[in-house]
Amino acid sequence: MSFGIGYISDFIGRSVVVRESGKLRTLGKVTDFLVTKPDDAFPRIDGMLVKTRDGLRWCPIADVLKIDERGPIVLTQPPNAPPVSDEHALFLVADLFDKQIVDVNGRKVVRINDIEVAQTGGALRIVAADVGFSGLLRRLGIKHLAPSFVARIPKTLISWSHVAPISDVNPSQVRLSVSAERLAGLHPSELADIIGELSAQDAARIVRSLDDETAADALEHLDSDTQRALIDNLGTERAADIIEEMDSDDAADLLGDLPQDTQAALLAQMEPETAGELRDLVRYADDSAGGLMTTDYVWIYPHRSVSATIDKIREIAPETEFIYYLYVTDAARKLLGVVSLRRLLLAQPTAHIHTIMDSDIVSVRPATSGKEVAAIIARYDMLACPVLDDEGRLLGIVTVDDAIDAILPEKLARALPHFTRRSGRSSAGTIA
Repeated sequence: MSFGIGYISDFIGRSVVVRESGKLRTLGKVTDFLVTKPDDAFPRIDGMLVKTRDGLRWCPIADVLKIDERGPIVLTQPPNAPPVSDEHALFLVADLFDKQIVDVNGRKVVRINDIEVAQTGGALRIVAADVGFSGLLRRLGIKHLAPSFVARIPKTLISWSHVAPISDVNPSQVRLSVSAERLAGLHPSELADIIGELSAQDAARIVRSLDDETAADALEHLDSDTQRALIDNLGTERAADIIEEMDSDDAADLLGDLPQDTQAALLAQMEPETAGELRDLVRYADDSAGGLMTTDYVWIYPHRSVSATIDKIREIAPETEFIYYLYVTDAARKLLGVVSLRRLLLAQPTAHIHTIMDSDIVSVRPATSGKEVAAIIARYDMLACPVLDDEGRLLGIVTVDDAIDAILPEKLARALPHFTRRSGRSSAGTIA
């Protein structure tokens, strides 16, 4: 076969001929190409489909004698075999054209507009996906009408070694083969932007490739409609695992938007302690302190020494990220005072917590509105505000980022970074 390099769209609709008695006889037109091993780095094209007067016919690529830049495709013999089943082959036009892939470097979802092919190692192989405007123009036939114009448009190609079908054959979507590890390195808001551009089914495929914590980070940055669609497509067990890794207030917001039966099914799959905390949080209104608060905080008894407390913080640090304040409580969880991390580090190692805590506590009740909580945090220059019940028991804290969420549009609020991160274990760090 004589061929250099080109694009699949250049060959679709091209006449197919065979030489007989020194003359070329037209057999039909090319409608598609296919591969049987799509998981190869640069898959070999095994054949093409030809539309003849007798219907679609399968032509092995070995029967192709010549492919010119223009003109007909010349075969050594007429194609007589029926088409290969789509269960055993990947059709380049039908299965890949206009399908979405995740461009990790560009941090966005793009579509395959064309496929670049080349003859290498004695075989015709796929070498790149064209995701640029030039590929779209080529498919529309603009290249032949205005070749100089199309030639000036930069090509946007993604090497096929970075592209792999989600399933071995006949995928409904393709993605970068390295996405599982490279997507995890994106900022959660960028990852959420990518997921948000996909269909619910395709978004679920991406989320399934991530670990629970990375998936939870992304889920927190998605709008509620996309969250609900993802939960429906992930399945109860995996969705529950991811929700357990979310910050408790975000997890409660998500659960509160779900039907009661779905909510109950998810909670039943969680650790009992986590499920109990979330059941308590779900009952609060979203725009209240109770709805905004998280149970991810560190509480401590007043009798402990500074040095022992610091040692314990080092031990529990992987389980909670918000350790700017320590909340001092009694055995009944009644809040006695607050110690900032700065004050703890500057105190004498032998001092006891009750001697350095601030007992002049600024707090709110669960029913306090989100806007009022934000105003209190701003007024007193706080990073978090404790939420107490009527008996003064500590229920949770509202962090400054969640207070800001209450006064910003949802899309902007979800793009902001969060202080807290659930650990999948008990959310409140304890230094007894």
